[in-house]
Amino acid sequence: MSDIPLFSVRLNRRAFLGASALGALAVSACTTTDVAPPPDAAPPSDPAFGDAASMYAARVDEGYQLPAIPVAKVDPKFLRQIVADPTGEKPGTIVVDTSEHFLYLVRDGGTAIRYGVSLGKAGLGWTGSAVVQARKKWPVWTPPPEMIQRRPELAKYKDGMPPGPQSPLGARALYLFRDGKDTMYRLHGTPEWDSIGKNASSGCVRFMNQDIIDLYSRVNGPAQVFVRPNLSAAGKIMAVSSRTAEPIDAGVPKDAEFLK
Repeated sequence: MSDIPLFSVRLNRRAFLGASALGALAVSACTTTDVAPPPDAAPPSDPAFGDAASMYAARVDEGYQLPAIPVAKVDPKFLRQIVADPTGEKPGTIVVDTSEHFLYLVRDGGTAIRYGVSLGKAGLGWTGSAVVQARKKWPVWTPPPEMIQRRPELAKYKDGMPPGPQSPLGARALYLFRDGKDTMYRLHGTPEWDSIGKNASSGCVRFMNQDIIDLYSRVNGPAQVFVRPNLSAAGKIMAVSSRTAEPIDAGVPKDAEFLK
């Protein structure tokens, strides 16, 4: 066998190892452990739902055009995903963790669907328990008198704002009752996707429209709802205080579906 090919292989191997070492040094010299991904990096996908772009894509729903959510601008933790259930509640229960801005729909098998939500701003937050007693696709929004008094410009909607992509109630509303009475609080959609993860609403729990459509499709009967300051044992005890806040909506529409 000729020595030339063997020498060539050895030389090439040395060159490769040398180049690799230099490359490693160059990479280590330019990389830090706290470098954030670029703002347009694709968020992670969830096998249960598909990729985020598909989950939050533009769509026509009940004749209304919903715009796409720019998911690259949303913190990935607030995107819909399957997680290990941290609540300990029975399947079908809805738990809101106000400290983290997450809503959990508990499932079988020790898992939950987690949604990012927006909650009440300072002075308008609330904790307690309720039951989803009614639901409505593309509801009419009627601001309650308390809200009109605080924001007189809403008086033009005192008889109701027609449904649509810009409605404060968004694509769906789940109406919360306590002791058989409407609390005036809602789980609902919002066109303000950039409010998710913040305290920005009037006491209700609001979702990106694509997420409230998903939750709505999974709540087909009365569902227990717990709104808690956190998911600790102490948080469960504090939740019984049932603090009140300004409601967002004046009443349940006559054509809403009541759950039995």
